[in-house]
Parts: sequence; structure tokens; C-alpha cells
Amino acid sequence: MTVTPGDLDAAITSVVGELRQASGRDWSAAPGTGDLNAWRTAEHLGDCLISYAGLLIARPSTPRFVCFESVADQAATPSEMLEFVTVASGILGATLRTVAPDVRAYHPSGRADLEGFAGMGCVEVLVHGEDMARGLQVTLDPPRDVCSRVLARMFPEVDVAGVDPWTALLWATDRMELPGRPSRAGWQWRGAPLDDPPFSEA
Repeated sequence: MTVTPGDLDAAITSVVGELRQASGRDWSAAPGTGDLNAWRTAEHLGDCLISYAGLLIARPSTPRFVCFESVADQAATPSEMLEFVTVASGILGATLRTVAPDVRAYHPSGRADLEGFAGMGCVEVLVHGEDMARGLQVTLDPPRDVCSRVLARMFPEVDVAGVDPWTALLWATDRMELPGRPSRAGWQWRGAPLDDPPFSEA
């Protein structure tokens, strides 16, 4: 079940489409991820996606992120923040489509391949999108086939048989509890290819 740039496109289209319902609200007053409000969460999401594109292009020879940060104009409206995350996703998607298929680049969860970066981008979009949606009282309904592929690639260790893929992804990223399944506090995805040693930096 390969995760592709098309999955990232589908994820951002779904999330942005739902969050657009709340574009008239005050995002600085709505909760987002952790201590961030919804506006800052959108800014963080955009930065994450562009930073992944940067890693794939620069491919630092030492284990580190590329030394830049993408920030939004402080006067950006919610609609403009949705534009920012859409552009950021497009930059990552375009990079995934144009770099050589055998490219690997640093991530703390292992030297990721293109599928790993596509999966990380999808998780960022879906999970931070959910954090914003909760604070803004919006319900997300992402494509379940995308969620299934992301789960299989990024969280191969989890048992989600018989569980709705979106629900399972929220549990895998510690956004909700599932009866009979352990806490996912401290969760980590797998950036490295599945046939690599776990969390390999090699």
C-alpha cells in the first residue's frame, strides 16, 4: 500500500475544504496543537511541509534539518493561512514528483524515502488539521483509503484491524483512545522504508 503525492493532494484538499467553513472565525482564539492556537498550528503545518521539501532537495550530509523556518505574515487571515498550507503541500508534492525515486533524506525516525516523506506529509496535514478542526468546531472527513495507506506505511506496528481508518489514525497519533488498545502517548511514525532496520539512521 504505497503512499503517493496524490495521497498528500487528497489529504490537503479534504482538510482545507472542511476548515474553510471556519475561515470567518478568530483562529487566534481557537485551540490547535498543544499550546498553539489554530493560527499558529496552521503556520507550523506549513513550515513542516516546506521543511520536508527542503530536506529532499538539500539532503544534508549530517543528521540535521535544513536551517530555515517558514513563517506566515502576522496579519494573514484564516483564508490566507489555508492558502499557505495549500501552497506548502504543493511544494512538497512537487518535490516528491521531481526528485530521483531512490532519494533518501534525514529524519529522526529514520532516513526516509519518498514514500516516507509523502506519508509524513499526510500525517502532518491530517493530524494538525484535526487539531485545528476541534478547536474551530469543524468535523473532518478525510478519504479512508488515504488513511489506510498512511497507517500501513507510517505505523506498521499498530493493530487496527476492524477499526475505521480515520479513527485508527487519530488513535495512532494519540488524539483519541480506543477501548482495548494501549495508549499511544509518545508515539512515533516510521520514516525509513519498512525493510530498513527500525528507525535506522544509516
